[in-house]
Amino acid sequence: MKLHLQRHPDNPIVKPGKYDWRKATVFNPGIIQANGKVYLYERTAGQLRPFICYIGMMESEDGVRFRHSADQPVFTPEMAGSIYGSVQDPRITALDGRYYMTYAYRPFAWSSHPTGVGVPESFQTEFPGFDGDPQKNQTRSGIAISDDLYHWEHLCWATPLELDDRDVVLFPEKINGRYAMLRRPLQYVGPEYGTDKAGIWLSYSDDLENWDSDTLIAKPEFSWENNRIGGGLPPIRTSEGWLVIYHGVETLHEADRTVIYRAGAMLLDLEDPTKVLKRSRAFIMEPEAYYEQFGLYIPNVIFPTGGYVEEGWLHLYYGACDTAIGRASVRMEELLEFIDQHT
Repeated sequence: MKLHLQRHPDNPIVKPGKYDWRKATVFNPGIIQANGKVYLYERTAGQLRPFICYIGMMESEDGVRFRHSADQPVFTPEMAGSIYGSVQDPRITALDGRYYMTYAYRPFAWSSHPTGVGVPESFQTEFPGFDGDPQKNQTRSGIAISDDLYHWEHLCWATPLELDDRDVVLFPEKINGRYAMLRRPLQYVGPEYGTDKAGIWLSYSDDLENWDSDTLIAKPEFSWENNRIGGGLPPIRTSEGWLVIYHGVETLHEADRTVIYRAGAMLLDLEDPTKVLKRSRAFIMEPEAYYEQFGLYIPNVIFPTGGYVEEGWLHLYYGACDTAIGRASVRMEELLEFIDQHT
């Protein structure tokens, strides 16, 4: 049985252009459904050298035809602490009556040179006050907050400065009275961590700033994720457990950094999400359409970061080749059955 996610016929539904800060690329959106609308938070860039990324905001009544909510980004590197930085890959969660955005942050943006074959060649950029030391330019993750979805401010850091730690995703409710998040610390690799490739970890907090109880919940196990795995959109509560959609990276050829990004799925226990109840051995989605196989930045990429459930359908939003944004849909019943059959 192959799971078929229905690509929307208007894909890619969001493309680069219109404003200088998004004329090069748009991808990896955060999504939330609220107030009778669908809000989309796009990662954007106006150029690749330096690859300074911003977060723009769009909204839609039907989840397909989006318009910009503002002609400027709603979250910028300067708001996170550096005018030379980059803010990336937002995920949006509604929790306790407020809205939270987790995002990845690099204080000094890289300069990227796509090869058209695999992962781009990227180099540290010269900026005032930066000596080019990559250890001083790790990607950490932050949390921004909003009461109205339009105005955002940095709240706190979710990961430490010394770690390259991204793909941070908040659960949409507290677990046993505590905040919970998924994360992907690149340095948590080796015998002492129980995995030889970067995996998905779960941490708890009482205040969103101090996190503990780091637990490895999933590591790369299958050939289609032999490089690394990382969290996607915020977990979705179902009767069978927390549905986690994640990305898996397969390295095909190390010399030219040829990879494929696909989407996978697992179910976590509702009361103790460190327990994986089911995990599909087969991916649920891979690059098939032209815009998923060829793009400006990196070919063969499906990167799910947002979605919502409506009338029994999961509408999944994803970055395609780090170039544009697509939407794909699947019946929840069919998806859960697929996970069950392939566990």
